[in-house]
Amino acid sequence: MDVVVIGAGQAGLSTAYGLRRAGLDFVVLDAEEAPGGAWRHRWDSLRVSGDAFAAHRIHSLPGLEFAPEDPSRPANEVVPEYFAAYEKTFALPVERPVRVTAVRSAGELLAVETDREAWTTRALVNATGTWTHPFVPSYPGAAVFRGRQLHAVDFPGAEAFRGQRVVVIGGGTSAVQFLLQLAPVAAATTWVTRTPPRWREGPFDSDAGRAAVALVEERVRKGLPPRPVVSVTGLPLTPAYREAIDAGILDRRPMFSRITPDGVEWADGTREPADVLLWATGFRPAIGHLAPLHLRSPEGGIALDGTRAVLDPRVHLVGYGPSASTIGANRAGRAAAHELAEYLRPAAA
Repeated sequence: MDVVVIGAGQAGLSTAYGLRRAGLDFVVLDAEEAPGGAWRHRWDSLRVSGDAFAAHRIHSLPGLEFAPEDPSRPANEVVPEYFAAYEKTFALPVERPVRVTAVRSAGELLAVETDREAWTTRALVNATGTWTHPFVPSYPGAAVFRGRQLHAVDFPGAEAFRGQRVVVIGGGTSAVQFLLQLAPVAAATTWVTRTPPRWREGPFDSDAGRAAVALVEERVRKGLPPRPVVSVTGLPLTPAYREAIDAGILDRRPMFSRITPDGVEWADGTREPADVLLWATGFRPAIGHLAPLHLRSPEGGIALDGTRAVLDPRVHLVGYGPSASTIGANRAGRAAAHELAEYLRPAAA
């Protein structure tokens, strides 16, 4: 192939659109059973708009507007339907389910090893996102906790926690949404974050968005592990969130120092009993299959120039670092496709 794209989420599909327009020979390898990427696995209460449980804004993929007839339906239904329509509309060559196990250098080409067969390619776009790599920090006592511990990726819905005492750990939008859903049914909820939440009032305009992306982009350019864009944007102080603050639902406590068999404990000896620890602590880039290429810098991340890996110009990462958002993935996908068309043109000629 000219290009192999790994992943058929927002980043992979936007890249595929650009590659199709450039006339390149490419394939998209997707580990999912059906279209939708990570959206297939989001919790049922998440919506694409309209209430306190809405996702961050979902931008249309290039060439086809995202306009669900009923945005009140679960996001894990309407977004996969949109992705499926997108693949069909532009006849994108998506192969699934295909799980990529390793990418290796094979002379001038790259060898993409999978659980089905192998592909060789002149260039690669990694668009695997983060959903398959949830992060739970290590804390003393975690192994002795007698209750349930689960990550946000496995959130089964609020009803599963009825009558239980739940500690929600994490300072992002997911944690806040979980707390609002749990408060009416749980026996008690406790919100714990490493740093105090930064509430953002007013609209998040394009200037603020560019400033946030620039902060993440600077880390990636230096080869540092990327931080999610949302980590530098703060939490929107919506009417629903303000009401929850006033009601004491979003009463944040600092991070505990250890986990006990029956709950959590702070350094001053204060304890909070718990039946469940819900870790809304984010994700890490799912890039283990790129390890044979030795792209990581000494700082632990992959240094990028735009979307191109500094250590190997054949490799682009989309949906990584500053492009790990729906609009960021769109822009990065188009940029990667354009740059690869220029890069591969001499070989094609």
